[in-house]
Amino acid sequence: MKPLTKIIFLIGIVLVVLSCTEKTTTISIKNNLDLPRTFETVTLTKSELKLKETDKLEDYVVVDIYQKPQIVQYVDANKDGKAEVLLFQPKVKANDQSKYTLAKRKEKQKEEVVCYSRFVPERTDDYAWENDKVAFRVYGPTAQKMKEDSIEGGTLSSGIDCWLKRVEYPIINKWYKKYTEKTGTYHKDTGEGLDNYHVGTSRGCGGIAVKGDTTYYISKNYIKYKRLMIGPIRTKFSLEYANWKANGKFVTETRVLTLDKGNNLTKHSVSLHGTDKISIGLTLHKKEGTITKNKQQGWMSYWEKLEDSELGTGIVVTNPIDITGFDIYVSDIEDVKNQYLESELDANEINYYSGFGWKKSKQFQNSKEWNLYLANFSKRLKSPLEVIIK
Repeated sequence: MKPLTKIIFLIGIVLVVLSCTEKTTTISIKNNLDLPRTFETVTLTKSELKLKETDKLEDYVVVDIYQKPQIVQYVDANKDGKAEVLLFQPKVKANDQSKYTLAKRKEKQKEEVVCYSRFVPERTDDYAWENDKVAFRVYGPTAQKMKEDSIEGGTLSSGIDCWLKRVEYPIINKWYKKYTEKTGTYHKDTGEGLDNYHVGTSRGCGGIAVKGDTTYYISKNYIKYKRLMIGPIRTKFSLEYANWKANGKFVTETRVLTLDKGNNLTKHSVSLHGTDKISIGLTLHKKEGTITKNKQQGWMSYWEKLEDSELGTGIVVTNPIDITGFDIYVSDIEDVKNQYLESELDANEINYYSGFGWKKSKQFQNSKEWNLYLANFSKRLKSPLEVIIK
C-alpha cells in the first residue's frame, strides 16, 4: 500500500471510530451561595439533554463522577405515553460546582414513591399529600355539605391541615386504613406521628384570605382536584374552588400544589381573579406561641407548644417585593385567630410555600432552628442553582 493511500485509509478508520463513539452529555450544577444544596429539584427537558426525538428519555439516567446512578423521576406532562422531562436532586457544596453525566440506563431503576398524594373517598373527600418529612390534607365538597346539613363527620374549611409524621416512609394510606377498618386512630401517636393539629375554620398552615376593611373573606372547601404526578422526587396536583365573595366581588381561585422530597414546605401556585391582593395565613391556635417575620427575606413563622411537643409553621413567598405588610387577626369566634402575610398579586398570580417542622420528628429543636430553615429556604429561592449542559 502506498504511503499516501495508507494515511488516507488510517484517517478513514479514525473517522469511523469517532462517528461510532457516543457523545457524552455533561450536566454541571453551580451553587453561588455559601450554603450547601441538597434537596432542590432540577428539571431537565429532553431537548435540553440533547436527545433525539426518537430517543426514549426513560432509557437514560443521571450519574455522578463515580458513575453512581442518581434517583430520577420521569415526567410525561402531555400524557402521550412518553416522558419529556427528567427530575433529579443534585448535591452541591457551598460556593461549588458538581458535575453529572447523562448515561444509558443499564438496568431498570426501582422507583419508590416517596412523594405521594391522592383523593380520599373513604374519609368523605379529603385530598392528602406527603413526602419523607411532612404530610398535609385539605377538605372537599362532600365534607362541606355534611357540615352545612349538620351531619356528623363533616368539615367546612379551606385551611391547610398538618399531619405530623416522624418517619420517612409513607403514612397516608396506612393511617386512613386505621380509620376505615377501625383498627386504630391517626389522632394517637403510636410511633409514626399523629394528626393533632387543629384547623377548623382557621387558615391552618398556609390557607388564604382577602382582606376588607376589618374583615378577612375566605373560600369554602375545594370542589375539584386533579393529581398530576407522584414519584420518588415530586408529587403535584391541582385544586379548584367555587367562586367566593370578597369586598363585594366574586373571587375565582385555582391552585397547583407541589411537594418535593426532603422539603418541609409545599409550593402553592395560586391564580386569583376578582382581587389584586392576598393574605396568607397561619393559625395562632391559643395565641401562646412566638411570631417571627422578615419582610426583606419574605417569610413569617409561628412556633408554639403542641401537647407534649412543639411545632413551627411558616410561609415563604417567592417575591418579597410584593409584600405589603403583616397582620394579626383575633376574634371571639372559635378558630378565627390567624397571623397574615399580605401581598399584592403579580398578573393575578402568586407563588408561595407553606409547611411545618415538628420537634418530635427531630428535624428542628426550637424556633431558632426553624426560622433559620425558612431564611435559608428564602435565600435558595433568590439564587437558584445554575444548570449548564454540554
